[in-house]
Amino acid sequence: MSNLPPSLSLPASLPAPELIAEEIKRRARNRWATYFPDEGPLRRELYSKHIQFFDAGALYRERCFMAGNRVGKTEGGSYETVCHLTGRYPDWWKGKRFNHPTRGWAAGDTGKTVREIIQMSLLGPWHDKGTGMIPGELLAHVTPKAGVPEAADVIYVKHALGGLSAVTLKSYDQRREAFQGTSLDFIWLDEECPLDIYTECLLRTMTTEGVLYLTFTPLAGLSEVVLSFMPGGDPEAANREGGTKYLVMCTWDEVPHLTEKAKAELWASIPEYQRAARSKGVPALGSGAIYPVAESDIVIPRMEIPAHWKRGYGLDVGWNRTACVWAAQNPDSGQVVLYDEHYMGKEEPAIHAAAIRGRGAWIPGVIDPAARGRSQIDGQQFLQKLLEQGLLVTPADNAVEAGIYQCWLLISGGMLKVCEHLANWRQEYRLYRRDEKGHVVKANDHLMDATRYLILSGRERMITEPAPPPSSRPPRVHGKHSWMA
Repeated sequence: MSNLPPSLSLPASLPAPELIAEEIKRRARNRWATYFPDEGPLRRELYSKHIQFFDAGALYRERCFMAGNRVGKTEGGSYETVCHLTGRYPDWWKGKRFNHPTRGWAAGDTGKTVREIIQMSLLGPWHDKGTGMIPGELLAHVTPKAGVPEAADVIYVKHALGGLSAVTLKSYDQRREAFQGTSLDFIWLDEECPLDIYTECLLRTMTTEGVLYLTFTPLAGLSEVVLSFMPGGDPEAANREGGTKYLVMCTWDEVPHLTEKAKAELWASIPEYQRAARSKGVPALGSGAIYPVAESDIVIPRMEIPAHWKRGYGLDVGWNRTACVWAAQNPDSGQVVLYDEHYMGKEEPAIHAAAIRGRGAWIPGVIDPAARGRSQIDGQQFLQKLLEQGLLVTPADNAVEAGIYQCWLLISGGMLKVCEHLANWRQEYRLYRRDEKGHVVKANDHLMDATRYLILSGRERMITEPAPPPSSRPPRVHGKHSWMA
Protein backbone atom coordinates (compact mmCIF):
# COMPACT_ATOMS: atom_id res chain seq x y z
CA MET A 1 0.00 0.00 0.00
CA SER A 2 1.28 3.43 -0.89
CA ASN A 3 2.11 5.91 1.86
CA LEU A 4 1.99 8.83 -0.55
CA PRO A 5 -0.04 11.84 0.58
CA PRO A 6 -3.19 12.80 -1.36
CA SER A 7 -1.32 15.52 -3.28
CA LEU A 8 0.82 12.80 -4.83
CA SER A 9 -1.89 10.22 -5.47
CA LEU A 10 -1.61 8.33 -8.74
CA PRO A 11 -4.09 8.53 -11.65
CA ALA A 12 -6.26 5.41 -11.70
CA SER A 13 -6.22 5.33 -15.54
CA LEU A 14 -2.60 4.18 -15.74
CA PRO A 15 -1.95 0.48 -16.60
CA ALA A 16 -0.50 -1.62 -13.79
CA PRO A 17 3.20 -1.61 -14.92
CA GLU A 18 3.18 2.12 -15.53
CA LEU A 19 1.34 2.61 -12.25
CA ILE A 20 4.08 0.78 -10.36
CA ALA A 21 6.86 2.69 -12.15
CA GLU A 22 5.15 5.99 -11.50
CA GLU A 23 4.71 5.18 -7.81
CA ILE A 24 8.39 4.28 -7.51
CA LYS A 25 9.33 7.56 -9.17
CA ARG A 26 7.04 9.61 -6.97
CA ARG A 27 8.19 7.82 -3.85
CA ALA A 28 11.78 8.69 -4.77
CA ARG A 29 10.72 12.34 -4.99
CA ASN A 30 8.86 12.26 -1.69
CA ARG A 31 11.11 10.40 0.74
CA TRP A 32 9.89 12.61 3.58
CA ALA A 33 6.44 10.94 3.49
CA THR A 34 7.96 7.49 4.07
CA TYR A 35 9.73 8.34 7.33
CA PHE A 36 8.31 7.49 10.77
CA PRO A 37 5.27 5.54 9.50
CA ASP A 38 2.44 4.28 11.70
CA GLU A 39 3.10 0.62 10.96
CA GLY A 40 5.76 -1.79 9.79
CA PRO A 41 9.22 -2.89 10.98
CA LEU A 42 10.45 0.73 11.00
CA ARG A 43 7.32 2.16 12.56
CA ARG A 44 7.44 5.37 14.50
CA GLU A 45 7.00 3.88 17.97
CA LEU A 46 10.34 2.07 17.57
CA TYR A 47 12.12 5.40 17.16
CA SER A 48 11.12 6.77 20.55
CA LYS A 49 14.31 8.80 21.01
CA HIS A 50 13.82 10.61 17.69
CA ILE A 51 10.21 11.41 18.59
CA GLN A 52 11.30 12.60 22.04
CA PHE A 53 13.78 14.94 20.34
CA PHE A 54 11.13 16.34 17.98
CA ASP A 55 8.57 16.78 20.78
CA ALA A 56 10.99 18.74 22.95
CA GLY A 57 11.09 21.47 20.31
CA ALA A 58 7.76 22.77 21.57
CA LEU A 59 9.30 23.67 24.93
CA TYR A 60 13.04 24.11 24.43
CA ARG A 61 14.89 26.57 22.19
CA GLU A 62 18.10 24.52 22.21
CA ARG A 63 18.14 20.77 21.63
CA CYS A 64 20.90 18.23 21.20
CA PHE A 65 20.56 14.73 19.74
CA MET A 66 23.79 13.12 20.96
CA ALA A 67 23.87 9.64 19.53
CA GLY A 68 25.92 6.78 18.23
CA ASN A 69 26.86 6.40 14.58
CA ARG A 70 24.27 5.09 12.14
CA VAL A 71 21.24 5.65 14.39
CA GLY A 72 19.67 8.21 12.03
CA LYS A 73 20.92 11.51 13.47
CA THR A 74 21.21 13.29 10.12
CA GLU A 75 17.92 11.85 8.90
CA GLY A 76 16.18 13.17 12.02
CA GLY A 77 17.67 16.64 11.62
CA SER A 78 16.86 16.66 7.92
CA TYR A 79 13.28 15.53 8.58
CA GLU A 80 12.58 18.35 11.03
CA THR A 81 14.23 20.88 8.73
CA VAL A 82 11.88 19.88 5.90
CA CYS A 83 8.88 20.21 8.23
CA HIS A 84 9.85 23.82 8.95
CA LEU A 85 10.63 24.61 5.31
CA THR A 86 7.39 23.20 3.89
CA GLY A 87 5.02 23.95 6.77
CA ARG A 88 3.74 20.37 6.35
CA TYR A 89 3.87 18.77 9.77
CA PRO A 90 2.62 15.18 10.17
CA ASP A 91 -0.51 14.57 12.24
CA TRP A 92 1.54 13.08 15.09
CA TRP A 93 3.91 16.07 15.33
CA LYS A 94 4.01 17.66 18.82
CA GLY A 95 7.19 19.69 18.35
CA LYS A 96 7.90 23.24 17.25
CA ARG A 97 5.68 24.61 14.47
CA PHE A 98 5.93 27.74 12.38
CA ASN A 99 2.83 29.20 10.73
CA HIS A 100 4.69 31.10 8.03
CA PRO A 101 7.46 30.54 5.46
CA THR A 102 10.74 30.18 7.27
CA ARG A 103 14.39 31.05 6.89
CA GLY A 104 17.10 28.87 8.35
CA TRP A 105 20.60 27.49 8.19
CA ALA A 106 21.94 23.96 7.99
CA ALA A 107 25.62 23.62 8.84
CA GLY A 108 28.33 21.01 9.23
CA ASP A 109 32.08 20.57 9.64
CA THR A 110 33.48 21.51 6.24
CA GLY A 111 32.22 22.51 2.81
CA LYS A 112 32.93 18.98 1.62
CA THR A 113 30.98 17.24 4.39
CA VAL A 114 28.10 19.70 4.04
CA ARG A 115 27.86 18.88 0.33
CA GLU A 116 28.20 15.12 0.82
CA ILE A 117 25.98 14.72 3.89
CA ILE A 118 23.59 17.62 4.55
CA GLN A 119 23.03 18.64 0.93
CA MET A 120 22.69 15.01 -0.16
CA SER A 121 20.13 14.39 2.58
CA LEU A 122 18.03 17.43 1.72
CA LEU A 123 18.31 17.46 -2.09
CA GLY A 124 19.56 14.08 -3.25
CA PRO A 125 22.29 13.89 -5.93
CA TRP A 126 23.07 17.13 -7.76
CA HIS A 127 21.97 15.63 -11.08
CA ASP A 128 18.71 14.40 -9.57
CA LYS A 129 17.59 17.13 -7.18
CA GLY A 130 14.29 16.47 -5.48
CA THR A 131 15.08 12.88 -4.47
CA GLY A 132 16.27 13.87 -1.02
CA MET A 133 14.20 14.67 2.05
CA ILE A 134 12.68 17.80 0.43
CA PRO A 135 9.77 16.59 -1.76
CA GLY A 136 10.57 17.16 -5.42
CA GLU A 137 7.28 18.90 -6.15
CA LEU A 138 8.01 21.45 -3.38
CA LEU A 139 11.56 22.25 -4.44
CA ALA A 140 11.43 25.73 -6.01
CA HIS A 141 15.04 26.37 -6.98
CA VAL A 142 18.63 26.08 -5.77
CA THR A 143 21.28 28.78 -5.80
CA PRO A 144 24.71 27.24 -6.52
CA LYS A 145 27.65 28.08 -4.27
CA ALA A 146 30.10 30.26 -6.15
CA GLY A 147 33.27 28.48 -7.19
CA VAL A 148 32.31 25.09 -5.73
CA PRO A 149 31.12 22.45 -8.23
CA GLU A 150 27.77 20.79 -7.47
CA ALA A 151 27.40 22.61 -4.15
CA ALA A 152 24.26 24.46 -3.05
CA ASP A 153 24.30 27.82 -1.34
CA VAL A 154 20.58 28.47 -0.74
CA ILE A 155 17.68 26.03 -1.24
CA TYR A 156 14.22 27.57 -1.80
CA VAL A 157 11.15 25.50 -0.91
CA LYS A 158 7.42 26.07 -1.49
CA HIS A 159 5.53 26.59 1.76
CA ALA A 160 2.07 25.15 2.45
CA LEU A 161 0.69 28.62 3.22
CA GLY A 162 2.16 30.20 0.11
CA GLY A 163 5.48 31.88 -0.49
CA LEU A 164 8.96 30.39 -0.25
CA SER A 165 11.06 29.19 2.63
CA ALA A 166 14.84 29.14 2.36
CA VAL A 167 17.70 27.26 3.98
CA THR A 168 21.31 28.36 3.54
CA LEU A 169 24.07 25.74 3.79
CA LYS A 170 27.13 26.71 5.83
CA SER A 171 30.24 25.08 7.24
CA TYR A 172 32.20 25.63 10.44
CA ASP A 173 35.44 26.14 8.51
CA GLN A 174 33.97 29.46 7.35
CA ARG A 175 34.63 30.60 10.95
CA ARG A 176 32.47 32.56 13.33
CA GLU A 177 32.18 35.68 11.16
CA ALA A 178 30.20 33.77 8.55
CA PHE A 179 27.55 33.03 11.17
CA GLN A 180 26.86 36.67 12.04
CA GLY A 181 24.02 38.70 10.65
CA THR A 182 20.38 37.99 10.05
CA SER A 183 17.62 36.68 12.31
CA LEU A 184 16.48 33.13 11.56
CA ASP A 185 13.63 30.80 12.43
CA PHE A 186 15.68 27.62 12.73
CA ILE A 187 19.26 26.40 12.61
CA TRP A 188 20.28 22.76 12.23
CA LEU A 189 23.87 21.92 13.17
CA ASP A 190 24.83 18.46 11.94
CA GLU A 191 28.05 17.53 13.76
CA GLU A 192 29.42 19.41 16.73
CA CYS A 193 30.56 22.99 16.25
CA PRO A 194 32.95 25.28 18.17
CA LEU A 195 31.37 27.20 21.04
CA ASP A 196 31.81 30.61 19.38
CA ILE A 197 29.85 29.46 16.32
CA TYR A 198 27.18 27.90 18.52
CA THR A 199 26.80 31.19 20.38
CA GLU A 200 26.44 33.14 17.14
CA CYS A 201 23.80 30.70 15.94
CA LEU A 202 21.86 31.03 19.15
CA LEU A 203 21.84 34.81 18.79
CA ARG A 204 20.31 34.47 15.31
CA THR A 205 17.17 32.87 16.81
CA MET A 206 16.67 35.17 19.80
CA THR A 207 14.17 37.59 18.23
CA THR A 208 12.16 35.07 16.21
CA GLU A 209 11.23 32.51 18.89
CA GLY A 210 13.32 30.25 16.74
CA VAL A 211 14.94 26.90 17.47
CA LEU A 212 18.49 25.59 17.35
CA TYR A 213 19.03 21.84 17.13
CA LEU A 214 22.20 19.76 16.96
CA THR A 215 22.72 16.19 15.80
CA PHE A 216 26.13 14.59 16.36
CA THR A 217 28.27 11.80 17.79
CA PRO A 218 30.43 13.24 20.61
CA LEU A 219 33.86 12.19 19.37
CA ALA A 220 35.47 15.37 20.73
CA GLY A 221 34.65 14.27 24.27
CA LEU A 222 33.49 16.68 26.92
CA SER A 223 33.79 19.82 24.85
CA GLU A 224 32.34 23.17 25.83
CA VAL A 225 29.23 22.58 23.72
CA VAL A 226 28.71 19.09 25.18
CA LEU A 227 29.17 20.41 28.72
CA SER A 228 26.59 23.13 28.08
CA PHE A 229 24.01 20.36 27.61
CA MET A 230 25.56 17.95 30.11
CA PRO A 231 26.84 19.91 33.15
CA GLY A 232 29.91 18.30 34.64
CA GLY A 233 29.81 15.58 32.02
CA ASP A 234 26.96 13.90 33.88
CA PRO A 235 23.96 12.91 31.70
CA GLU A 236 21.76 12.93 34.81
CA ALA A 237 22.42 16.67 35.18
CA ALA A 238 20.83 17.39 31.79
CA ASN A 239 17.27 18.64 31.17
CA ARG A 240 16.85 20.36 34.49
CA GLU A 241 13.48 21.99 35.00
CA GLY A 242 13.36 25.62 33.92
CA GLY A 243 16.27 25.39 31.48
CA THR A 244 16.35 26.23 27.78
CA LYS A 245 18.39 23.20 26.72
CA TYR A 246 17.27 19.63 26.12
CA LEU A 247 19.46 16.59 25.56
CA VAL A 248 18.48 13.27 24.00
CA MET A 249 20.99 10.41 23.87
CA CYS A 250 20.44 7.44 21.58
CA THR A 251 22.31 4.13 21.30
CA TRP A 252 22.55 1.41 18.67
CA ASP A 253 20.10 -0.68 20.69
CA GLU A 254 17.39 1.99 20.49
CA VAL A 255 16.79 1.90 16.73
CA PRO A 256 15.26 -1.01 14.77
CA HIS A 257 17.22 -0.69 11.52
CA LEU A 258 20.57 -1.85 12.97
CA THR A 259 20.76 -5.64 13.05
CA GLU A 260 22.86 -7.58 15.55
CA LYS A 261 25.19 -8.54 12.71
CA ALA A 262 25.63 -4.91 11.66
CA LYS A 263 26.29 -3.84 15.24
CA ALA A 264 28.90 -6.57 15.71
CA GLU A 265 30.70 -5.56 12.52
CA LEU A 266 30.64 -1.88 13.48
CA TRP A 267 31.89 -2.66 16.99
CA ALA A 268 34.84 -4.65 15.67
CA SER A 269 35.86 -1.83 13.34
CA ILE A 270 35.89 0.92 16.00
CA PRO A 271 38.95 1.76 18.15
CA GLU A 272 38.33 0.75 21.75
CA TYR A 273 38.54 4.29 23.12
CA GLN A 274 35.78 5.45 20.70
CA ARG A 275 33.33 2.61 21.26
CA ALA A 276 31.26 4.34 23.95
CA ALA A 277 30.85 7.45 21.78
CA ARG A 278 30.18 5.66 18.50
CA SER A 279 27.77 3.05 19.87
CA LYS A 280 26.01 4.91 22.68
CA GLY A 281 26.54 8.60 22.05
CA VAL A 282 28.40 8.84 25.36
CA PRO A 283 31.05 11.59 25.21
CA ALA A 284 34.43 9.90 25.21
CA LEU A 285 37.69 11.53 26.18
CA GLY A 286 39.15 9.47 23.36
CA SER A 287 42.87 8.82 23.20
CA GLY A 288 43.36 11.87 25.46
CA ALA A 289 41.77 10.29 28.52
CA ILE A 290 44.36 10.20 31.30
CA TYR A 291 42.59 7.42 33.16
CA PRO A 292 40.60 5.50 30.48
CA VAL A 293 38.67 3.44 33.02
CA ALA A 294 34.89 3.76 33.27
CA GLU A 295 33.75 5.77 36.26
CA SER A 296 31.34 2.96 37.15
CA ASP A 297 34.32 0.62 37.62
CA ILE A 298 35.83 2.66 40.45
CA VAL A 299 32.78 4.11 42.26
CA ILE A 300 31.54 2.33 45.39
CA PRO A 301 28.73 3.11 47.87
CA ARG A 302 29.44 5.47 50.75
CA MET A 303 31.11 3.59 53.59
CA GLU A 304 32.23 3.93 57.19
CA ILE A 305 36.00 3.72 57.41
CA PRO A 306 37.15 0.99 59.82
CA ALA A 307 39.21 2.27 62.74
CA HIS A 308 42.26 0.17 61.87
CA TRP A 309 42.62 1.62 58.36
CA LYS A 310 45.29 4.28 57.86
CA ARG A 311 44.22 7.71 56.65
CA GLY A 312 45.72 10.73 54.92
CA TYR A 313 44.81 13.56 52.57
CA GLY A 314 46.11 15.47 49.55
CA LEU A 315 45.65 19.22 49.26
CA ASP A 316 45.80 21.50 46.20
CA VAL A 317 45.61 25.19 47.02
CA GLY A 318 44.62 28.30 45.15
CA TRP A 319 42.60 31.43 45.71
CA ASN A 320 40.03 30.55 43.04
CA ARG A 321 39.79 26.93 44.18
CA THR A 322 41.25 24.93 47.05
CA ALA A 323 40.62 21.19 46.95
CA CYS A 324 41.33 18.42 49.39
CA VAL A 325 40.69 14.68 49.14
CA TRP A 326 40.85 12.17 52.01
CA ALA A 327 41.84 8.54 51.59
CA ALA A 328 41.94 5.42 53.74
CA GLN A 329 43.99 2.32 53.03
CA ASN A 330 42.98 -1.23 53.87
CA PRO A 331 46.01 -2.72 55.66
CA ASP A 332 45.10 -6.22 54.52
CA SER A 333 44.64 -5.66 50.76
CA GLY A 334 46.41 -2.34 50.25
CA GLN A 335 43.34 -0.97 48.47
CA VAL A 336 42.91 2.81 48.75
CA VAL A 337 39.45 4.34 49.18
CA LEU A 338 38.79 8.05 48.61
CA TYR A 339 36.08 8.81 51.14
CA ASP A 340 35.74 12.59 51.54
CA GLU A 341 36.46 15.87 49.76
CA HIS A 342 36.65 19.62 50.38
CA TYR A 343 36.10 21.92 47.38
CA MET A 344 35.91 25.66 47.99
CA GLY A 345 37.19 28.89 46.46
CA LYS A 346 37.94 32.48 47.49
CA GLU A 347 38.25 31.86 51.22
CA GLU A 348 41.07 32.55 53.63
CA PRO A 349 43.33 29.72 54.82
CA ALA A 350 41.66 29.64 58.21
CA ILE A 351 38.38 28.58 56.60
CA HIS A 352 40.03 25.73 54.72
CA ALA A 353 41.97 24.73 57.82
CA ALA A 354 38.77 24.52 59.85
CA ALA A 355 37.20 22.25 57.21
CA ILE A 356 40.26 20.00 57.25
CA ARG A 357 40.42 19.85 61.06
CA GLY A 358 36.76 18.92 61.08
CA ARG A 359 37.58 15.66 59.30
CA GLY A 360 40.21 14.83 61.91
CA ALA A 361 43.04 17.07 63.07
CA TRP A 362 45.20 13.97 63.60
CA ILE A 363 45.14 13.00 59.91
CA PRO A 364 48.39 13.91 58.10
CA GLY A 365 48.35 15.46 54.66
CA VAL A 366 50.53 16.48 51.75
CA ILE A 367 50.12 19.78 49.95
CA ASP A 368 50.84 21.31 46.57
CA PRO A 369 54.53 22.23 46.91
CA ALA A 370 53.91 25.50 45.07
CA ALA A 371 52.10 26.65 48.20
CA ARG A 372 55.52 27.33 49.75
CA GLY A 373 56.07 30.23 47.40
CA ARG A 374 52.56 31.20 46.34
CA SER A 375 51.35 34.54 47.58
CA GLN A 376 47.81 34.44 48.85
CA ILE A 377 45.90 36.74 51.20
CA ASP A 378 48.03 39.82 51.97
CA GLY A 379 51.08 38.04 50.61
CA GLN A 380 51.15 35.42 53.38
CA GLN A 381 52.23 31.96 52.36
CA PHE A 382 49.39 29.48 52.30
CA LEU A 383 51.40 26.61 53.72
CA GLN A 384 52.63 28.66 56.66
CA LYS A 385 49.07 29.74 57.44
CA LEU A 386 47.93 26.11 57.50
CA LEU A 387 50.80 25.13 59.77
CA GLU A 388 49.85 27.96 62.10
CA GLN A 389 46.37 26.43 62.22
CA GLY A 390 47.87 23.25 63.63
CA LEU A 391 47.54 20.98 60.59
CA LEU A 392 49.91 18.06 60.04
CA VAL A 393 50.82 18.91 56.46
CA THR A 394 54.05 18.70 54.45
CA PRO A 395 54.93 19.57 50.82
CA ALA A 396 54.26 16.81 48.29
CA ASP A 397 56.35 15.59 45.41
CA ASN A 398 54.91 17.31 42.33
CA ALA A 399 56.36 14.99 39.70
CA VAL A 400 53.31 15.12 37.43
CA GLU A 401 53.87 12.09 35.21
CA ALA A 402 55.13 9.96 38.09
CA GLY A 403 52.03 10.84 40.10
CA ILE A 404 49.70 10.11 37.19
CA TYR A 405 51.44 6.79 36.64
CA GLN A 406 51.08 5.72 40.27
CA CYS A 407 47.39 6.65 40.22
CA TRP A 408 46.95 4.74 36.96
CA LEU A 409 48.52 1.61 38.43
CA LEU A 410 46.03 1.68 41.31
CA ILE A 411 42.99 2.55 39.17
CA SER A 412 43.68 0.01 36.43
CA GLY A 413 44.44 -2.68 39.00
CA GLY A 414 41.20 -2.12 40.92
CA MET A 415 43.16 -0.85 43.92
CA LEU A 416 41.71 2.66 44.05
CA LYS A 417 38.02 3.24 44.68
CA VAL A 418 36.00 6.40 45.25
CA CYS A 419 32.84 6.75 47.31
CA GLU A 420 29.83 7.76 45.26
CA HIS A 421 29.11 10.98 47.18
CA LEU A 422 32.37 12.65 46.04
CA ALA A 423 30.56 14.55 43.29
CA ASN A 424 33.31 17.10 42.59
CA TRP A 425 36.00 14.42 42.35
CA ARG A 426 33.87 12.39 39.94
CA GLN A 427 33.19 15.43 37.78
CA GLU A 428 36.90 16.21 37.49
CA TYR A 429 37.65 12.55 36.73
CA ARG A 430 35.34 12.72 33.71
CA LEU A 431 37.14 15.81 32.41
CA TYR A 432 40.75 14.83 33.15
CA ARG A 433 42.49 14.53 29.80
CA ARG A 434 45.41 15.49 27.58
CA ASP A 435 45.24 17.90 24.67
CA GLU A 436 46.27 17.06 21.11
CA LYS A 437 49.92 17.75 22.02
CA GLY A 438 49.85 15.35 24.95
CA HIS A 439 49.81 18.01 27.64
CA VAL A 440 47.55 17.64 30.67
CA VAL A 441 44.65 20.07 30.29
CA LYS A 442 45.04 22.43 33.26
CA ALA A 443 41.41 23.14 33.98
CA ASN A 444 38.98 21.54 36.42
CA ASP A 445 41.76 19.36 37.83
CA HIS A 446 42.24 20.50 41.45
CA LEU A 447 41.07 17.25 43.03
CA MET A 448 42.98 15.26 40.42
CA ASP A 449 46.14 17.12 41.49
CA ALA A 450 45.34 16.55 45.15
CA THR A 451 44.93 12.84 44.42
CA ARG A 452 48.30 12.78 42.66
CA TYR A 453 50.01 14.35 45.67
CA LEU A 454 48.31 11.90 48.01
CA ILE A 455 49.13 8.75 46.03
CA LEU A 456 52.72 9.71 45.20
CA SER A 457 53.75 11.29 48.53
CA GLY A 458 51.07 10.76 51.11
CA ARG A 459 50.57 7.03 51.46
CA GLU A 460 53.71 6.50 53.53
CA ARG A 461 52.53 9.23 55.90
CA MET A 462 49.09 7.68 56.50
CA ILE A 463 48.35 6.69 60.09
CA THR A 464 45.54 5.16 62.11
CA GLU A 465 43.64 7.30 64.56
CA PRO A 466 45.61 7.56 67.83
CA ALA A 467 43.99 6.09 70.91
CA PRO A 468 42.36 8.75 73.08
CA PRO A 469 44.43 9.77 76.11
CA PRO A 470 43.41 8.30 79.47
CA SER A 471 40.66 10.32 81.10
CA SER A 472 41.75 12.68 83.83
CA ARG A 473 38.50 12.00 85.55
CA PRO A 474 38.74 9.47 88.47
CA PRO A 475 37.37 6.03 87.67
CA ARG A 476 33.84 5.21 88.68
CA VAL A 477 33.43 2.55 91.40
CA HIS A 478 30.42 0.39 92.15
CA GLY A 479 27.63 2.34 93.73
CA LYS A 480 29.37 5.68 93.89
CA HIS A 481 32.06 7.88 92.31
CA SER A 482 35.57 7.42 93.66
CA TRP A 483 35.79 11.07 94.61
CA MET A 484 32.82 10.74 96.91
CA ALA A 485 33.58 10.40 100.60
